[in-house]
Amino acid sequence: MAELTLVEAVNDALHTELERDPNVMVIGEDVGRAGGVFRATAGLRDRFGPDRCFDSPLAEAGLLGAAVGLCMAGWRPVCEMQYDAFSYPCLDQLITHVGRYRWRTGGRMEFPVTIRMPYGGGVRAPELHDDSPETYYVHTPGVKVAIPSTPADAKGLLAAAIRDPDPVVIFEPKLHYRTMRGEVPEGEHLTPLGKARVARAGDDVTLVAYGAMVPVAETAAEALAGEASAEVLDLRTLKPLDEEALLASAAKTGRVVVVQEAPRTCGYAAEVAAVLAEKAILDLRGPVLRVTGYDVPYPYWQIEDAYMPSAERVAAAVRKLLAF
Repeated sequence: MAELTLVEAVNDALHTELERDPNVMVIGEDVGRAGGVFRATAGLRDRFGPDRCFDSPLAEAGLLGAAVGLCMAGWRPVCEMQYDAFSYPCLDQLITHVGRYRWRTGGRMEFPVTIRMPYGGGVRAPELHDDSPETYYVHTPGVKVAIPSTPADAKGLLAAAIRDPDPVVIFEPKLHYRTMRGEVPEGEHLTPLGKARVARAGDDVTLVAYGAMVPVAETAAEALAGEASAEVLDLRTLKPLDEEALLASAAKTGRVVVVQEAPRTCGYAAEVAAVLAEKAILDLRGPVLRVTGYDVPYPYWQIEDAYMPSAERVAAAVRKLLAF
């Protein structure tokens, strides 16, 4: 297998899926001639032509609205939002159209649009370039949401999303676009939606994370090695959630800490905690704890390290839980 960076794995997935299916196309700002702001779409326009790798105007609502029509015409569009917070103008299209068409048509119409975007902080970027908006999308009925934490899953989840008959939003941790390398299968590769993975086995506590927080959880688990055996569960897909894997890990360890980069209130970690409270209460030896961002706009880069969940904050939560 080839060793690729995470963004190279995304690019590999797009080349593979456009080659496999002539109905797959990419649309977004600067995705064609420039190859994307992060070079995730590099080479697609040259290889497949401007009709299948299309540079849209700087209008997120417009490009997602165009994708609605493309789906109705039989295409499988992949929309790139340049940055996480740039997607907010298209929430109207997503909530009022994209998530509802299968329901509106009584199941007669598939809606295979994939929306991918870099998300998260840690890269010293300006305002509106560092958000973690996954909960907005998870809350929208009819939309699936996945977040890879490894290059192999970046390729596999994106390929699975493109082939899925329903809308799928893929968040890609921009912090690890070029700071993470890993083995990636060549050719067609799928990571099933709705299946979590155990990134690290353990017996005393489960650290639940996704995306850029998985390496943070793994670092915390390593730091705790002399005190506790920590299992790291990488959710990979937020909707549908792999409840079976979550409940199995909670039953095994009896303690759970959930880590998310997004602000705390009504974040995805709260949903995980609610599932555990409803279905695993008799397996738990203490409360489900959350390590999250704060309920503030993402701060300027000079103080972003104080905002981002760290391995130290995760380890402190584990120690608090062990002492309960």
